[in-house]
Amino acid sequence: MATKSIHTRRTTQAAGKALRDKCPRGVHGKVILGHGDKRDVIALMKASNEGRVEELIPVRHGRMLQSPFAFFRGSAAIQAYDLDRTPTSGIDVQACGDCHLMNFGGFATPERTLVFDINDFDETLRAPFEWDLKRLAASFVVAARWRGFRRAQAREIAVQAVTSYRESMRKRAGTGVLEGWYSRITFDDVLALVGKDATLMARVRKRLAEAHEQTQEHVLQKLTSPVRSLPRIIDRHPLLFHPKDVTERVIAAFFKRYRKTLPEERRILFDRFKLVDAAIKVVGVGSVGTRCYVVLFLAAPDDPLFLQVKEARRSVLEQFTRRARVAHNGQRVVVGQRLMQSASDIFLGWSRGATGRDFYVRQLRDMKVAPAVESQTPRVMRTYARLCGFALARAHDKAGDAAMIAGYLGSTDRFDQAIGDYAVAYADQVEHDYATFVAAVLNGRLKSDLSPRQLETVLR
Repeated sequence: MATKSIHTRRTTQAAGKALRDKCPRGVHGKVILGHGDKRDVIALMKASNEGRVEELIPVRHGRMLQSPFAFFRGSAAIQAYDLDRTPTSGIDVQACGDCHLMNFGGFATPERTLVFDINDFDETLRAPFEWDLKRLAASFVVAARWRGFRRAQAREIAVQAVTSYRESMRKRAGTGVLEGWYSRITFDDVLALVGKDATLMARVRKRLAEAHEQTQEHVLQKLTSPVRSLPRIIDRHPLLFHPKDVTERVIAAFFKRYRKTLPEERRILFDRFKLVDAAIKVVGVGSVGTRCYVVLFLAAPDDPLFLQVKEARRSVLEQFTRRARVAHNGQRVVVGQRLMQSASDIFLGWSRGATGRDFYVRQLRDMKVAPAVESQTPRVMRTYARLCGFALARAHDKAGDAAMIAGYLGSTDRFDQAIGDYAVAYADQVEHDYATFVAAVLNGRLKSDLSPRQLETVLR
């Protein structure tokens, strides 16, 4: 039987190390802004608004105005534009595409075990592994500065994320493919990382308790009110409301197509629930203005299933990876999520809307827990950075080649320090871009939903 040549881990690592000749690790410290003099932040913002719900675009801008960190969260398209010209080793992975620190967190596996992982894949695509690391590191510097940490602390936190990634990838290079695929980060692992630090231990346990409250029953109580003995979603304009142009027939046809993307046993489970209500729900920062729905199904009056239906647009990375356009962006998100996550939602699937827009579907708030960055101390953020680097290495290993990446990164901190330099310099650029964005709102080039008084308070 003819077989392809099977390389040893040692030869693969050596091949990764050889890539340093064409792309030395130190060159990653350079910030090369996309397309030089043609770079126009406001034009890029307007381009990223194309196709969004017009009346929600001011809401998006209002949320991005809150801080340079909020602006960074909502401007993945700008950094993707800038990453296009940066040096890369040539090692591609399934990338998150919007790998900032708020897109990590806890959630429940199908076995109801809490794990820590990446939890947002709207921009996922095959791309250079460095792109995810650069966005992650930059997010820590921007967030640390927003929290008022010293510049040296901010840089050191970013470097910690990269060091954790490199060290984890080096360990993973010596394990088998299946072992990498099955691995996951449980909250026992998180507690082990915290060690004997009582303050951090208490913080983690508090977040665990909050996660256990994020159940379907909790969402039912929060989002609905009884109408004729059955719960209905309560309108809270402009962030939660029933669309006038979406009929029950359209919704039913959408979910009929969605159902076909589920494994057979989950179709049987899904069939036990009946469609009751659907509404538009504004979520996040970068997603504001895209079509996002919350849909209520019931198996019984007190037995709910809430599904979130999110519009899947073209990945911000797509035009810069020179790959062919994908056939269905909802499928792109779902496949990328399944490739990168240690465990994925049992209702994860995709469908196409009546007007030709792509969507993906998942449960709403299934024991999810997000980082409370606004209250993190430098010590807490440093630990969280290591956790994110660890999780990203696991995700890249699952759908990539740990030995190749480990060979390229090596055992010293040369790459870590280079990404630290990049993160600091790019955070400077983010703050400059944020000032440009604020000026565009003040002079009327961009609209926001903030009143003059609210805007004054935010910018004070």
